[in-house]
Amino acid sequence: MKQEMKRRTGRPRGFDRERAVETAMELFWRHGYEGVSVADLTSAIGIAAPSLYAAFGNKAGLYREALACYEARDARDNIARMADAPGPEAAARVLLERVATMLTTCTGPRCCMIATGMVACSAEHEDIAGELSTLREGFRQDMARILTRWVPEAQAQALARYLVAVTQGLSIQARDGATPGELAQVVDQACLVFRMPAEA
Repeated sequence: MKQEMKRRTGRPRGFDRERAVETAMELFWRHGYEGVSVADLTSAIGIAAPSLYAAFGNKAGLYREALACYEARDARDNIARMADAPGPEAAARVLLERVATMLTTCTGPRCCMIATGMVACSAEHEDIAGELSTLREGFRQDMARILTRWVPEAQAQALARYLVAVTQGLSIQARDGATPGELAQVVDQACLVFRMPAEA
Protein backbone atom coordinates (compact mmCIF):
# COMPACT_ATOMS: atom_id res chain seq x y z
CA MET A 1 0.00 0.00 0.00
CA LYS A 2 2.80 2.44 0.90
CA GLN A 3 4.58 1.62 -2.34
CA GLU A 4 1.38 2.29 -4.27
CA MET A 5 0.95 5.68 -2.57
CA LYS A 6 4.56 6.54 -3.35
CA ARG A 7 3.98 5.84 -7.02
CA ARG A 8 0.91 8.06 -7.02
CA THR A 9 2.63 11.05 -5.41
CA GLY A 10 5.97 10.82 -7.19
CA ARG A 11 6.82 12.41 -10.49
CA PRO A 12 5.00 10.95 -13.50
CA ARG A 13 6.96 8.54 -15.65
CA GLY A 14 7.08 10.99 -18.56
CA PHE A 15 8.25 13.95 -16.45
CA ASP A 16 10.63 16.15 -18.44
CA ARG A 17 12.37 18.56 -16.08
CA GLU A 18 13.75 20.80 -18.81
CA ARG A 19 10.37 21.15 -20.47
CA ALA A 20 8.73 21.77 -17.10
CA VAL A 21 11.15 24.60 -16.38
CA GLU A 22 10.59 26.13 -19.82
CA THR A 23 6.82 25.95 -19.35
CA ALA A 24 7.14 27.62 -15.96
CA MET A 25 9.42 30.26 -17.46
CA GLU A 26 6.75 31.18 -20.01
CA LEU A 27 4.15 31.58 -17.26
CA PHE A 28 6.40 33.63 -14.97
CA TRP A 29 7.60 35.71 -17.92
CA ARG A 30 4.06 36.59 -18.91
CA HIS A 31 2.40 37.00 -15.52
CA GLY A 32 5.19 37.62 -13.02
CA TYR A 33 6.04 35.59 -9.93
CA GLU A 34 3.09 36.65 -7.83
CA GLY A 35 0.69 36.34 -10.75
CA VAL A 36 1.31 32.60 -11.11
CA SER A 37 -0.07 30.10 -8.61
CA VAL A 38 1.05 26.56 -7.91
CA ALA A 39 -2.22 25.43 -9.48
CA ASP A 40 -1.34 27.38 -12.65
CA LEU A 41 2.05 25.70 -12.77
CA THR A 42 0.84 22.16 -12.19
CA SER A 43 -1.91 22.59 -14.78
CA ALA A 44 0.47 23.93 -17.43
CA ILE A 45 3.21 21.39 -16.74
CA GLY A 46 0.81 18.50 -16.34
CA ILE A 47 1.91 17.25 -12.94
CA ALA A 48 0.37 17.12 -9.47
CA ALA A 49 1.41 19.54 -6.74
CA PRO A 50 3.33 16.85 -4.76
CA SER A 51 5.38 16.17 -7.90
CA LEU A 52 6.22 19.85 -8.26
CA TYR A 53 7.35 20.05 -4.64
CA ALA A 54 9.36 16.85 -4.98
CA ALA A 55 11.16 18.15 -8.07
CA PHE A 56 11.72 21.81 -7.18
CA GLY A 57 11.12 22.17 -3.45
CA ASN A 58 8.51 24.89 -3.82
CA LYS A 59 7.27 27.56 -6.21
CA ALA A 60 10.29 29.75 -5.48
CA GLY A 61 12.65 26.92 -6.38
CA LEU A 62 10.94 26.47 -9.72
CA TYR A 63 11.04 30.22 -10.32
CA ARG A 64 14.78 30.29 -9.71
CA GLU A 65 15.31 27.51 -12.25
CA ALA A 66 13.04 29.29 -14.72
CA LEU A 67 15.01 32.49 -14.22
CA ALA A 68 18.28 30.65 -14.81
CA CYS A 69 16.80 29.20 -18.00
CA TYR A 70 15.82 32.67 -19.19
CA GLU A 71 19.23 34.07 -18.31
CA ALA A 72 21.05 31.34 -20.24
CA ARG A 73 18.76 31.37 -23.26
CA ASP A 74 18.01 35.05 -23.79
CA ALA A 75 19.82 37.48 -21.53
CA ARG A 76 23.32 36.07 -22.00
CA ASP A 77 22.82 35.95 -25.76
CA ASN A 78 21.98 39.66 -25.73
CA ILE A 79 25.20 40.43 -23.88
CA ALA A 80 27.23 38.28 -26.29
CA ARG A 81 25.77 40.12 -29.28
CA MET A 82 26.57 43.45 -27.65
CA ALA A 83 30.17 42.33 -27.23
CA ASP A 84 30.41 41.57 -30.96
CA ALA A 85 29.25 45.06 -31.98
CA PRO A 86 31.74 47.38 -33.73
CA GLY A 87 30.86 50.47 -31.69
CA PRO A 88 28.80 51.80 -28.79
CA GLU A 89 25.78 52.80 -30.88
CA ALA A 90 25.71 49.40 -32.57
CA ALA A 91 26.06 47.69 -29.18
CA ALA A 92 23.12 49.64 -27.76
CA ARG A 93 21.03 49.03 -30.86
CA VAL A 94 21.53 45.28 -30.98
CA LEU A 95 20.47 44.99 -27.34
CA LEU A 96 17.46 47.31 -27.51
CA GLU A 97 16.19 45.99 -30.84
CA ARG A 98 16.33 42.42 -29.56
CA VAL A 99 14.48 43.41 -26.40
CA ALA A 100 11.83 45.31 -28.37
CA THR A 101 11.37 42.39 -30.76
CA MET A 102 11.03 39.93 -27.89
CA LEU A 103 8.42 42.14 -26.25
CA THR A 104 6.21 42.35 -29.33
CA THR A 105 6.55 39.06 -31.20
CA CYS A 106 4.73 36.85 -28.71
CA THR A 107 1.03 36.34 -28.08
CA GLY A 108 0.48 39.59 -26.24
CA PRO A 109 3.26 41.82 -24.90
CA ARG A 110 5.56 40.49 -22.21
CA CYS A 111 7.91 42.16 -19.82
CA CYS A 112 11.61 41.43 -19.65
CA MET A 113 11.86 38.76 -16.98
CA ILE A 114 15.03 40.25 -15.51
CA ALA A 115 14.66 43.98 -16.21
CA THR A 116 11.27 44.38 -14.56
CA GLY A 117 10.90 41.16 -12.62
CA MET A 118 9.82 41.59 -8.98
CA VAL A 119 10.35 45.37 -8.96
CA ALA A 120 7.27 45.57 -6.75
CA CYS A 121 6.40 42.62 -4.53
CA SER A 122 5.11 41.70 -1.11
CA ALA A 123 7.50 41.50 1.84
CA GLU A 124 7.41 37.70 1.88
CA HIS A 125 9.13 37.60 -1.51
CA GLU A 126 11.85 40.16 -0.84
CA ASP A 127 14.54 37.48 -0.98
CA ILE A 128 13.70 36.65 -4.60
CA ALA A 129 13.41 40.36 -5.43
CA GLY A 130 16.88 40.86 -3.99
CA GLU A 131 18.28 38.06 -6.15
CA LEU A 132 16.78 39.68 -9.24
CA SER A 133 18.23 43.05 -8.27
CA THR A 134 21.66 41.44 -7.97
CA LEU A 135 21.19 39.80 -11.36
CA ARG A 136 20.24 43.12 -12.95
CA GLU A 137 23.32 44.75 -11.48
CA GLY A 138 25.47 41.95 -12.86
CA PHE A 139 24.13 42.53 -16.35
CA ARG A 140 24.63 46.27 -15.98
CA GLN A 141 28.26 45.66 -15.13
CA ASP A 142 28.59 43.37 -18.16
CA MET A 143 27.24 46.17 -20.36
CA ALA A 144 29.61 48.67 -18.76
CA ARG A 145 32.61 46.42 -19.40
CA ILE A 146 31.67 46.20 -23.07
CA LEU A 147 31.21 49.95 -23.36
CA THR A 148 34.64 50.67 -21.83
CA ARG A 149 36.10 49.59 -25.17
CA TRP A 150 34.98 52.97 -26.51
CA VAL A 151 34.36 55.35 -23.59
CA PRO A 152 35.92 56.03 -20.17
CA GLU A 153 34.87 53.89 -17.20
CA ALA A 154 32.65 56.49 -15.52
CA GLN A 155 30.81 57.20 -18.76
CA ALA A 156 30.44 53.49 -19.48
CA GLN A 157 28.86 52.95 -16.07
CA ALA A 158 26.37 55.76 -16.65
CA LEU A 159 25.54 54.55 -20.17
CA ALA A 160 25.03 51.01 -18.91
CA ARG A 161 22.59 52.29 -16.29
CA TYR A 162 20.82 54.23 -19.03
CA LEU A 163 20.52 51.04 -21.09
CA VAL A 164 18.94 49.22 -18.16
CA ALA A 165 16.50 52.11 -17.69
CA VAL A 166 15.52 52.08 -21.38
CA THR A 167 15.07 48.31 -21.30
CA GLN A 168 12.77 48.65 -18.31
CA GLY A 169 10.88 51.44 -20.04
CA LEU A 170 10.41 49.39 -23.21
CA SER A 171 9.02 46.57 -21.12
CA ILE A 172 6.46 48.79 -19.43
CA GLN A 173 5.49 50.45 -22.71
CA ALA A 174 4.94 47.04 -24.30
CA ARG A 175 2.77 46.07 -21.34
CA ASP A 176 0.73 49.21 -21.93
CA GLY A 177 0.15 48.32 -25.58
CA ALA A 178 2.87 50.16 -27.51
CA THR A 179 3.22 48.87 -31.07
CA PRO A 180 6.44 47.49 -32.59
CA GLY A 181 6.78 50.72 -34.57
CA GLU A 182 6.42 52.86 -31.47
CA LEU A 183 9.02 50.84 -29.61
CA ALA A 184 11.33 51.10 -32.63
CA GLN A 185 11.10 54.89 -32.42
CA VAL A 186 12.11 54.75 -28.77
CA VAL A 187 15.07 52.54 -29.67
CA ASP A 188 16.17 54.96 -32.41
CA GLN A 189 16.08 57.91 -30.02
CA ALA A 190 17.86 56.03 -27.25
CA CYS A 191 20.66 54.93 -29.56
CA LEU A 192 21.50 58.55 -30.42
CA VAL A 193 22.94 58.88 -26.92
CA PHE A 194 25.59 56.32 -27.87
CA ARG A 195 26.60 57.91 -31.17
CA MET A 196 30.26 58.83 -31.28
CA PRO A 197 31.54 61.71 -33.46
CA ALA A 198 32.95 59.29 -36.05
CA GLU A 199 29.56 57.53 -36.27
CA ALA A 200 27.51 60.71 -36.79
